[in-house]
This record gives sequence, structure tokens and C-alpha cells, in this order.
Amino acid sequence: MKQQQQLEIKQQRTFSEAFKREKVKDLVEKRITIKQLCSLYGVSRTAAYKWLYAYSPHHEQKTILVVQMESEAYKSQMLQQRVAELERVVGQKQLELDFLNKLFEIGSQELGFDIKKNLSTRLSNGTGAEKLPGPG
Repeated sequence: MKQQQQLEIKQQRTFSEAFKREKVKDLVEKRITIKQLCSLYGVSRTAAYKWLYAYSPHHEQKTILVVQMESEAYKSQMLQQRVAELERVVGQKQLELDFLNKLFEIGSQELGFDIKKNLSTRLSNGTGAEKLPGPG
């Protein structure tokens, strides 16, 4: 026996212009997303974007409407928070660096020699256990 394979015939559906305008209005006012529109009504993403382009009030103004998904907005917000956090950390590190440089400067004045220069010379020749030269 041969198994008969049934081919699924896709019906071409047409939606009225009023329906399309209503769904575009829902999209623009963020009551529904493209994904929800596609799954609820069996519309392809391409068709949904064509409707959006054709019936959007922004289309008449010759502007481009960007439909930003909530996940994209969330990602942008998280990235902005991360940038702010990193800027804060860099600021703290800069304060620490400024403090240490001032400490070296004051120490050099008190001891009468350049601590940074002597420290970098000692570290570059691998002898870190030597006593720092000082007055007396």
C-alpha cells in the first residue's frame, strides 16, 4: 500500500483595508507587537511591515517609523546602565591614581629624592629587595 501524502494547500487570504489600518494603529500605539500580529492572524512579517509602511501616519510625513521591540529597548537600557557603571569605576580609579601620584610627590619632597624614579629603576633591574636610598 502506498501512503498518500496530502499536500497542504495554502489559502490566500485577503484582509480589508479597514482591518489593516486598525492593526497598524494598534502597532503604532503599542497595543500589539509585530510578532503578536503575525501569530494571531497568520500574517507574515513581511506583510505586517508592508501594512505598517502603507497605513502608518508617519508614512505620509515622509519619515521612517522604527518599531523597536521591547527586548531591544531593554538591551539599550541595560547597556546604558553598564556604560554609566564603567564610567563610575574609571572615575574612581582616576581619583586613586591622582591620590597616589600626589602621595609620591609629597614623599619625594619629604625624603629629598624622586621615589617614582628610584622605584621604577629598582623594579626594572629585578632587585626589589634593596633598601631605598635616603638622606643619611
